[in-house]
Amino acid sequence: MITEAFSQKGRENKIEKYSADFVVVGGGLAGVCAAISAARKGTKTVLIQDRPVLGGNASSEVRLWALGATSHMGNNNRWSREGGLIDEIMVENLYRNREGNPIIFDTVLLEKVINEPNITLLLNTAVSDVKKSDDHTIKSVKAFNSQNSTEYDIEAPLFCDASGDGIVGFKSGASFRIGAESKEEFGELFAPDESYGQLLGHSMFFYSKESDKSVKYVAPSYALQDINDIPRHKLIRKNHKGCNFWWFEFGGRKDTIHETEEIKWELWKVIYGVWNYIKNSGEFDDVENLDLEWVANVPGKRESRRFDGLYMMKQQDVLGQEVFDDAIAFGGWALDLHPADGIYSELSGCTQWHSKGVYDIPYRSFVSKNINNLFLAGRIISASHVAFGSTRVMLTCGFGAQAVGTAAAMCTSEKVLPAQILEDGRIKTLQNQLNIDGQSICNVPIQAKSNLLNKATVEASSTLKLFQIETNGNWLPLDVSVAQLLPLKVNTKYSFKVTIKAKEATQLEVQLRTSELAHNYTPEIILEQKIISIEKGEQTIEFSFEAIISESSYAFVTFMANEKLELQESDQLITGIMTAFNGVNKKVSNTGKQTPPDGIGVDAFEFWIPNRRPEGKNISLSISPPLEIYEAANLGNGYVRPWKGTNAWVADLTDNTPEINIEWDELQTINQIKLFFDTDYDHAMETVQYGHPEDIIPFCINTYKIYSAEGDLLFEKQGNYQTINTIILEESINTKGLRIKLEHPSKSVPAALFEVFVA
Repeated sequence: MITEAFSQKGRENKIEKYSADFVVVGGGLAGVCAAISAARKGTKTVLIQDRPVLGGNASSEVRLWALGATSHMGNNNRWSREGGLIDEIMVENLYRNREGNPIIFDTVLLEKVINEPNITLLLNTAVSDVKKSDDHTIKSVKAFNSQNSTEYDIEAPLFCDASGDGIVGFKSGASFRIGAESKEEFGELFAPDESYGQLLGHSMFFYSKESDKSVKYVAPSYALQDINDIPRHKLIRKNHKGCNFWWFEFGGRKDTIHETEEIKWELWKVIYGVWNYIKNSGEFDDVENLDLEWVANVPGKRESRRFDGLYMMKQQDVLGQEVFDDAIAFGGWALDLHPADGIYSELSGCTQWHSKGVYDIPYRSFVSKNINNLFLAGRIISASHVAFGSTRVMLTCGFGAQAVGTAAAMCTSEKVLPAQILEDGRIKTLQNQLNIDGQSICNVPIQAKSNLLNKATVEASSTLKLFQIETNGNWLPLDVSVAQLLPLKVNTKYSFKVTIKAKEATQLEVQLRTSELAHNYTPEIILEQKIISIEKGEQTIEFSFEAIISESSYAFVTFMANEKLELQESDQLITGIMTAFNGVNKKVSNTGKQTPPDGIGVDAFEFWIPNRRPEGKNISLSISPPLEIYEAANLGNGYVRPWKGTNAWVADLTDNTPEINIEWDELQTINQIKLFFDTDYDHAMETVQYGHPEDIIPFCINTYKIYSAEGDLLFEKQGNYQTINTIILEESINTKGLRIKLEHPSKSVPAALFEVFVA
């Protein structure tokens, strides 16, 4: 029993004090990635999250699907899923949760964090104040947990604000912006005017389910009474739920920080009114058994403060694919702005304009301009309102935050401030470490000198020469134009054979296309086109192109639409090749071609997009000369995904025991081996609703063994599904060689490996 006498002075809450190397405020995907990345480099980190779960808008509290540059596979950004830590998280979620249950995703994130011994996690803890040691330096943050009535005083030399609304930056006095810049400030022609609105609002979702009996619904008094108040109410479907209602948005005309509670109530009004419309209006059949299963209690926030960094990203950086010397991540979501009136607007719920490929995000945008020891992460990084329309999406946020955590670890070990990473060559060190961790910064390979493999002779038991994509699939109706993506060699003429079936005599148009930029996959250049006469029935045709490409890169062997024709498909999956269709994906404003109005600084071009597995199969082709694109030399070239070329070693399927032999002239001391596998960076791994056809990507090697030159078994793995396997040897070894024995993922998928990193 506890009793306390009356206290005239009142009482103080329990106070706990922490001292750390690095404090991360905000536990969305950005905060999680910043904290884990720092902790894995030995940095003592405190992660403070004001909610009971991690993940922010991707958590079970909001249930927005996490996406980034792949953009629902609806743009021209091939093999662009974010790498490194955020990829590890997404692949883990796919393995455990391919159906897309947001509660399971919560557990994936929580497990990743609590498994790091260098992280102290404080859930349900809201930062409310900042103490400074001088005008430009944060000393500590103050926080409160209402669940345990405990105040926290947390001190560190480095801080990261990943809180979404920027509470640390705000309280520390860092400069920030809210709203849209004018066209004149940065020359951004897509900058919105006041009639469109200057802020994106909040959204809330609901889920419904089919019951086994009739379910009555009586709407609360605060529900929307007249569905006609929603101009786009005809878009509502009885079977839609969750992210299908991303356009249930409100608050763009309000203070999206201080009026969040009012915005939430308006969104509740909409949701319960819409459900009343579905259940009781008579406009929908077979809804008697539909039940309202879940309604969000917190809104998903899109936009509030954006803080000034050492560089502010602009529209031109995104659409022009500006190259930055300090690039540490890439983006690829469209410039995606929404009318400020949200659900009550008569305009389309969003306006999206895509770039022709992915774009660099510079380190400087993650460093506060005014506060010397403050990193920025997530949606508050230094970007204009227009550029923010792309950089704000969650996987892009988490991807950039991995660089923040890694930079914080560098700052800790070298006793420097965030801006000093830009000095004395440290940015190159940061970039290289990120790439070793799987970041895949555009145009920046892993430095050859950092990989002991590049001092060795590397040989493989076999190498796939691609002269035939097997004929063992279904027939593909040529209702839309389709292209086979192939990495072609410079100054080489190619011939192809393809099996085709015609309903009647007709003509086939075949084009050889390439991209203006070798690292893009927008096939805007037609190098050559041929018209081939086709007879009725099944036949094999052969065609050759005289045109050659001036730089080794991907090309599109393109078959233009003709409803009278069908192409023979292949069930064979091979790393680094795929098909793309001149198709439509309305979720990302893709109608087959981007046709912007004049005067907004946006390019017009066609979309060539993949179909998701199990569709989207390769076209059965014979290729002459064969494509010699899978050499063992790729294993040390520093690229860990397709980029201008496949960058992979691939074994021949007839090789029953594929093997890589690595030999050095002299003894090497080895502590670590990293293997980079193929988990199909083109597949968007949405966390909720979509569901996925497999829990393990079919390209990924599951079983392998690593031996020393002396024949000692160093490591073996069965059941692998992750992209990167890092083998830390218990004790360093001295050896003149390594032998890696691998198994093909399946009888129809050859073993593939992008990089072997040895240190």
